[in-house]
Amino acid sequence: MESLQKALETCKAEGLANVLAIGNANPPYCFYQADYPDYYFQLTRSEHMKELKDKFKRICEKSGIKKRYMHLTEDIIKENPNIAIYEAPSLDCRHEILIPEVPKLGMEAALKAIEEWGQPISKITHLIFCTSTGIDTPSADHVLVKLMGLRPSVQRFMIFNQGCFAGATALRLAKDLAENHPGVEENLGLAKDKLKASWHVLIEYGNMWSPCVLFSLDEMRKRSMEEGKATTGEGLEWGLPLAFGPGLTMESLLLRSYGFIRFSKIDNGFAP
Repeated sequence: MESLQKALETCKAEGLANVLAIGNANPPYCFYQADYPDYYFQLTRSEHMKELKDKFKRICEKSGIKKRYMHLTEDIIKENPNIAIYEAPSLDCRHEILIPEVPKLGMEAALKAIEEWGQPISKITHLIFCTSTGIDTPSADHVLVKLMGLRPSVQRFMIFNQGCFAGATALRLAKDLAENHPGVEENLGLAKDKLKASWHVLIEYGNMWSPCVLFSLDEMRKRSMEEGKATTGEGLEWGLPLAFGPGLTMESLLLRSYGFIRFSKIDNGFAP
């Protein structure tokens, strides 16, 4: 198995970017799709709307989603009743709830990735932050820099309102920043089992918009490790993530997968 250092030196010579770690995070409250219609209609005092509730149940049953994670709680709805009232103005209160929570969730995911990476935070030179919610000034990337104690000189890139494909947009931007040269074109085939990781993420978390592609990458590498595959990409060397957004917009990038490297802790860092 090729050592991590040798792999990184090879990539540096070829000018190729590498995904060295992945961290993910969800809002704290998990709701099972099968139970959610009863919970929501009881919470919003809408149980008398039988026809609408039955329709909502059918949607939940046919979505293929097992559970979702949300920040919304019964206390939040009680404090902001307009959230649960049809056509009542609630954008401002929703916005106020999201503004502090979006960078906190980003920090939780980032710290997990940094821990896996095994390097000091001071080595971070660039930050890319994408979100479709919680738009504010100063923006979430600026808040995240302060929360994590990053150096003020870190170059920040903020991506707003790109929808479900923004996770791939962020990866492409990170790749372009790291490589500063055009990508590689390949003709790739797609076997029937190639979407296992994507389907798993949809079933377990629902449509999370831009983070979906990152959760799918994480699920793929976990499955690859559990199944004893040679690489993080289900044993294959190359992979092509595709992220689709509204209006059939799409982001894609070519990723190269290396073999699993086991780390052991040494004095001030990690060694393969």
